[in-house]
Amino acid sequence: MEQDTLKLLFFGDITGRQGRIALKSFLASVDKSNTFVIANIENASHGFGLTKKNYNDLSEAGVNCFTSGNHIWDKKDVYEYINDAKDLVRPINYPIGTPGKGSQVFSFRGAKIGVINALGRVFMPPIDSPWQIVVEEINKLKDEGVEHIFIDFHAEATAEKICFSKFLASEFNTESYSLIKGFFGTHTHVQTADEQIIKGMAYITDVGFCGTSDSVIGMEYSTSLKRLSTSLPERYEIAEKGVACLNGVEVLIDRARATQIKRFNILIDNDIQERKADFDSGG
Repeated sequence: MEQDTLKLLFFGDITGRQGRIALKSFLASVDKSNTFVIANIENASHGFGLTKKNYNDLSEAGVNCFTSGNHIWDKKDVYEYINDAKDLVRPINYPIGTPGKGSQVFSFRGAKIGVINALGRVFMPPIDSPWQIVVEEINKLKDEGVEHIFIDFHAEATAEKICFSKFLASEFNTESYSLIKGFFGTHTHVQTADEQIIKGMAYITDVGFCGTSDSVIGMEYSTSLKRLSTSLPERYEIAEKGVACLNGVEVLIDRARATQIKRFNILIDNDIQERKADFDSGG
């Protein structure tokens, strides 16, 4: 590595247009020369899935790696590009033959970075167990010379996230060297306050989400209220008010271990950002 310290930014579930705008405006001021950026994008296109257009747009904005979850298949054009998307990771514990890859390896500042995405099973749709599959993938990446591994565990249950993270840290990390530098929970869209370093591995139960602040985890209050209070079918509608929250973590790592994790919850007025962009472009 060119420097001993590497910075990682991991953003919680990008949800809809407001989440995309907030992420892009934030990344515009980030020094990307020493910062590796990961964002969960399974809700990036109108709250469900990821279109190729939005994938390309966020890639140009500076996202190095895209992780996902159970909603990655909701926009059907994903099947047209997922096999060729070298920086997009879908959950690894889908059955053999599922399009896309469950992990990707990146060369960044002279280091090899591996990113793995996995789905939990508690309170989630039926899926293969991640326990053995993820262990096998970590061993494979280790044999390929990967120095830093980051895991996005897309799961509902807090206990499952905590237990899985401790298991992997005990299997692969020691007091002197940590192969797994980060384990980040996603899916609930609610940021937890338990960020910590476990045997050299940065951990948080849920990173949170990036989307409209005045919402129900990114969705309109009115449609959420009807669905949750009556139990009748109601299509969720993405919230579109201009003030967005940006949830994420900043992790510092050296050659051997993660040394620091800080969570952030930033409010961004997207209406102001869009007016500024129009002014800067002469529009």
